[in-house]
This record gives sequence, C-alpha cells and structure tokens, in this order.
Amino acid sequence: MKTEYDIIVVGAGPAGSLAAKFAAEQGVSVLMLEKDRDVGYPVRCGEAVSMAGLKEFIEPDPKWIATEITKFSFISPDKTKIEVEFEGKGCILERKIFDYELANIAAKVGTDILTRAYVNGIISENGKTAGVKFEYRGEQKEVKSKIVIAADGVESRVGRWAGLKTHSDFRAMESGIQITASNINVDQNTCYFYWGNIYAPQGYLWVFPKGNGLANIGLAITGDIGKKRSALSYLNEFMETHYPNASLLSQVAGGIPFTPTLEKIVAPGIMLVGDAARQINPLSGGGIISGMIGGSIAGKVAGEAIINDALDSIFTYEKKWHDRLGKRHEMFNRIKNGIYNLTDEKYNNIAHDLKKIPKNKITLGQIAKTAVVNKPSLLLDVAKTFF
Repeated sequence: MKTEYDIIVVGAGPAGSLAAKFAAEQGVSVLMLEKDRDVGYPVRCGEAVSMAGLKEFIEPDPKWIATEITKFSFISPDKTKIEVEFEGKGCILERKIFDYELANIAAKVGTDILTRAYVNGIISENGKTAGVKFEYRGEQKEVKSKIVIAADGVESRVGRWAGLKTHSDFRAMESGIQITASNINVDQNTCYFYWGNIYAPQGYLWVFPKGNGLANIGLAITGDIGKKRSALSYLNEFMETHYPNASLLSQVAGGIPFTPTLEKIVAPGIMLVGDAARQINPLSGGGIISGMIGGSIAGKVAGEAIINDALDSIFTYEKKWHDRLGKRHEMFNRIKNGIYNLTDEKYNNIAHDLKKIPKNKITLGQIAKTAVVNKPSLLLDVAKTFF
C-alpha cells in the first residue's frame, strides 16, 4: 500500500468494484478499502438481477448464479396469482461469490485492495476532499488521493464528512427484513411478489428461490408503517401461514432507501456511487445493476479527470448518471407512490382483470396498463416508462 493514490474507493460492493475497475484500467492508481473482513459479506439484498444488466459488465458464470429466473408471479391479497414470462432472463446471485469476482476483476487491472480497513475520517485540503483516514490491523492510517469515490452504503459517512447530504428522513426509508430459509417448496425459476396491506403495507413481500429448496424471503414497509408494527412481525406471520416447516439459515434487517438519486452526488474531490448516491430503483428497491452502472460511470469520469489533469470535470458525472438512469428512477418513484397506496380491494381488482387476459399475452406492460385503469393518475408515468 502506497501513501498516495490517484483515486481511493471506499466500499467493495458491486458499485465500488466497478468504479475501481473502470478507473484503474485507464492506468491511474486506485486503492479500494472494505471495512468488513470479507468482500460480499454480509449479504443485504434479495440478490435478484437481470441477465441483460449483468452482461453489460461481466459474462454470467454458473459458479455465482444460484438459479435462473424465467417468470414472475404476482399474488394479490385474496391470493389471486398472476404469472408473467420474464422478457429475457434473470437470476438469483450468490452475492459473496459474485462480489469476490468483481473485486478480483478490479484487482487484475491494477486496483490495490484492503479488507478490514475501517474508514473513520477524511483528509480535507482547501475545501476539497484529499484522502481518507482509516484503521487497519489496529493502527491508524492516512492515505492521500486526488479523488475519493464513496461506495460506503446508505448513510455514507464519507459523503457526509465531505459536506454532502446523505442522511435520509425515516419517512423516505423502508424498513426491510430478509431471511434465507430452507424447506421452501416453490418453482425454482420463478420470483414471487406479494402485494397488499396484509403482506406489506406500502411495500411488498418477495420470495426469491435459490435452488435446493432454499429461498430469500423478505419484505419492506414504509417508515411510518414500521412505527406502528414491525416488518419482522409481518414476515413472521407470513412464514407461519405459508411455510411453517421452514428452517431459518440467516437473517438480516435494515433501512432501504426507496427514493430517487440524491440531489448532489459530487463535491470537490469526492463522488458518491451505489447506495451512497441512492442509485436504487425506487419502485423495486433493486440496486445491484444500477449501482454497477453508477460505479462504471464514476470510475470512467474519475480516471479521465486524473489523466487530463482536470479534476473539476468530475462534476459531469451527475449529468451522465441522470441521463442514463436517474431520470428514469424519478418516474419509477412517482409510479411507486401511486401503486403502494392502492387498497387491497384495488390490488384484487387488478389481479381479477388480469385473469381475464390469456396467459401468453400478459406482460409487465399489460400489468401496468391494468393498474392505470384502477388508478388513472398513473397513466402519464406508466406511459413514459413502458412505451
């Protein structure tokens, strides 16, 4: 480890590793710091991604794919089930193996990586972020850099120390909990989504298969709902009703920012990527692929800024991100606000209307149009998203 790098990336998740890769392959020096002992652990997501999203950056490998997904199943409060063939393919990842692979790719193009490196401060010079302070093997370290890329999660302390507003109001967060359980008898190629107040008020519940009777099962509800009744109680009720013989292998809980991108994701010497920037689909809560996209854009912009000796050019990152996905996420957020506030009766009506359509003609776009019939105010945003 050197005492100075061109770029320091804080956090070795998919967004951080892609930022490191796209910067380092331009020939600039990059250090990536991860606070946990292992890259990719603990797993804090449902692990579902599209194959098309993966293929933009990496060729899918069976060693980090738990199962392939070819269908979605939407279940209404009265248990009406709507199945939709996935246009393309998806998969459920083994995140620990997948994240290892992305970090390895970053290392192969020249990134230095340290785990168990707990960043506890930044170096500031003349109002600009100029490096980080961290604890490593019981010793306090400092490393300087021209640019810091913060991929350190939802509350991004690194971004906050640099003066960026990374805090989320609890009302903009969802309370999420997920278990990985065995003895789950579901189709291994189908992702299941349960909608309605009986499952997850102002949110949804998911069952994502992982092969061999394993599945990730979780839900997210808004902060307002979570103050009255916990996400855990909803999940426990669901498990007792649907999978009473399941065995729990792991459990994780935390806040999920179902919000559009932060207003500012760049400041002098620092860029935010992934969850730290809220590069998350606010409708689904998915952030793996969008974080990788954000990381790739940031890494490329940062590398070019170093090469061209034009550090102020990192501010172009904000527009590049918004042009690629940020504006789309804002539309998803408006759709979410409409869908999540539907009553159970409305959810049932949508499911009943969809049941009248031939199974081979049901698409995600058709589901969206049916939702519009039940809530016309969604029309404009759905039209912009699907057509």
